[in-house]
Formats: sequence, structure tokens, C-alpha cells
Amino acid sequence: MLSRYQLLKFLPIDMKKQLTISVFLFFIIILNAASQSGNGRLKVFIDCSDTRCDMPYIKTEINIIDFLMDRVSSDVHILITSQRTGDQGRQYQMIFYGQNDFTGTTDTLHFNTGPNATDFERRDEMLKYLKLGLGPWIAKTNKVSAINISMKSNGENTEEEEPTDDKWNFWVFRIGGNGSVNADKVYKSYRLNGNFSINRITDESKLRFYYYGGQNSSRYDYEDDNGAIVHDIVTNDRHNVFHQYVKSLNDHWSAGYTAHFRNDTFSNYKSRISLFPGIEYSIFPYQEVNNRFFTLNYSVGAESFAYIDSTIYEKKDEILARHNVAINLRFIQKWGNIRTGIEYHNYFHDWKYYRLSAYSDIEVRITGGLSFNTYFYGGLIHDQFNLRKGGATEAEVLTRRKQLESGYDINAHFGLSYRFGSKLSNFVNPRFDD
Repeated sequence: MLSRYQLLKFLPIDMKKQLTISVFLFFIIILNAASQSGNGRLKVFIDCSDTRCDMPYIKTEINIIDFLMDRVSSDVHILITSQRTGDQGRQYQMIFYGQNDFTGTTDTLHFNTGPNATDFERRDEMLKYLKLGLGPWIAKTNKVSAINISMKSNGENTEEEEPTDDKWNFWVFRIGGNGSVNADKVYKSYRLNGNFSINRITDESKLRFYYYGGQNSSRYDYEDDNGAIVHDIVTNDRHNVFHQYVKSLNDHWSAGYTAHFRNDTFSNYKSRISLFPGIEYSIFPYQEVNNRFFTLNYSVGAESFAYIDSTIYEKKDEILARHNVAINLRFIQKWGNIRTGIEYHNYFHDWKYYRLSAYSDIEVRITGGLSFNTYFYGGLIHDQFNLRKGGATEAEVLTRRKQLESGYDINAHFGLSYRFGSKLSNFVNPRFDD
């Protein structure tokens, strides 16, 4: 009887190639089937690109599922998003998308964390709702025996209670400050900043007051052309007061106004005061902000300027009217995130004075381990009334003592990444971590 190697000698060349290819494809199919056979564990991809998740903690506390780094191969894709609430806490949303054998099945959970919640409390609450959401999916695997459920109230009254009255009537106050020091032989600097805010946010309205102010000071020690030591000190002060009121009209319309006071020695503002009433339309209902957000905003108003030094237009003060148009779009989906917007404003006394800016922040998972990300910001600047007359010296330019004229502003980056190899991400090993 001929062996398989002796048999190959009598086969035509083309038939040998076909047989070799067939055997190769057979082994590929077998290996792929083996890799997909799994171990009866649910395969999960957790997508936290829009919020912070403590993945090492989650992996160590849930060890009866397989965590994948490839969303396409997972049985469940969990998209976690969050938004800030009126009390400065956060509301989280978890969407469970079934895939492969679970295609067509979805579920959504919501939970809130308080404004003073620690990272420990936030991660515990997130873990709790992950377990609740994963329960029905794990129940369909052979790991169901590892699930323990407790629904005992510990003797507490489980009857529905009336909502608790808020003694603060939804008012939230926040105060803070920070500072920094940086020094070497020729350079010394410090920064002192302070802020406070007062907010009242409900479903019907939004009322905000915000103050930010501080001082930046830098000292440069260097030798001039004659060998003398020069001490050059640059100090810039900045103060901002912002106020906003917005009234909810319905699921798609809002109306309100913003008021702003600004003092900035770098930008030559002794004071800049503005008031802009406006209206906004949301293409999608505002309640869908966790997944999609598309708004068109229009406002019109006036600004009063008082300058520290005379401007390039020989002005010490002036009042100008302008209008603003803004479009903002945001999608948070299984395939990635898109945030983009366009803003335009111009002054009525002369339409050649305008500013147009656009930004785009995109992260797309193309397929499997292939993903693409890009960020772009660009602006056309033609409204710098505030520039000081007489320009700036070389030292003032280098030390950023004075703001200079610029017709544009651009910032961009992009990237492409591809990951291959093991799809599992079950293990946590913190050894030698910085």
C-alpha cells in the first residue's frame, strides 16, 4: 500500500497544489473552531471610552466571564456613559448589546452617584449594576451556579415612600483654589487661582453662577549684551464671572441667556461685559444625551469693552453688538464616539470682523482590533479689537506679556492602531507598576 508521500509523487503538479491548499485550509478551520469553542463562559467587551471605569477592580471582582479586547467577538458589548447631574454628581447609563448567539437582545440600566462620592464608592456602585445587568446573560451559560442573589430588605420598610424634601431646594455650592511653584536657576514662576460656583439645575431650568480668577507671575534672570544681570518679571491677572439661565420649553426647545464679565491683563481687558439672550433646538430629545446629541443654538446681544491700553484702533472703550450661531453634534455608539461642532459670530457694525471655529474629536473602531482616532480644532480669527497699540518687543513676545495678532489657530492630531493576538483580557498583574 502506498504511503501518502508516495502517492503525492504520482499526482499532477496542479493537483498537489490544490491538495496542499485544501489541507492548509482544513487546519485553519479546525484551529478557528477550537478558538471559538470557548469554555462555556460569557464573553464580554466593556466600552468605557466616555467615562472612567476601574477595569482591574472589575476583572478581579467578576471572574466567571471572559473579558475581551475585541468587541466584534464578544457575546455582550456593554457601553457605559455618564453625565453630570444638577447636584454635581453623575448619572451613569449602561447599555447591554447582545451579539452572536444573543443578537437582538438589549438592556439598559441607570444609576446615580452623589457629588461627594469617592472613587471607591463610584466603582462599587458601577460593579453592583454590572453584576445586575450581567445576571440574565450569565444565567444562559454553564456558569449560572456561580450566581448568588439576595433580595432581603434587612427589616427596612420596602413600601414606596414620598420623595424626600430637599432643604437646599436643589442649590449646589462649590468653592476651590489651587497654586503651583516652579523654579530653577534662571526661571521662577508661581500661579494662584481660586473659583467658586452656585448652581441650581432641575429638569425645568438651569441656573448657574461661576467665578474664576488668578494670578500668574514669572521671573527671568539673564545677562544682557553688556554682561549685566537682568531680572524680568511678567505678571498677568485674570478674572471671570459667568452667569447663565436656561428654561426648558419642551423635549426639543430651550431658551435662556448668558452674561459674562472678564478682566485679563494679557488680553488688554480692563473689563469685558456681555449679555446674550438665545434659543436652542435639539434634533433628538434631550433625554437621549447619553447616546446622541445634536443641537442648533442662536444668540444675539452686545458687549462693552474697556481696555487697559489704547488699541490698534485708537480705542479705550467701546460697545459692540454681535450674534452667535453654534452647532454641536455628539454620538456615543458601539462603533465609537463622535464629537464635533461649529461656532460662528460676527459684529454688526462691520461684518468683516468675525470668528469661525470648528472642532472634531472622532474615535472609530473599524473592525476587530483596527481603530482610528483623530482630533482637529481650527479657527479663523478676525475680531481682535483688543490688541495694544504699538505691538510688542522681542522680550514681550518670548515671555507672552502681550497678546499678538493672529489670523488663525490650528491644533490637530490623528492615529491608526491595530491589535492582534489574544482577545482575552482577564488578568490583572500590578507588579512593578509606576
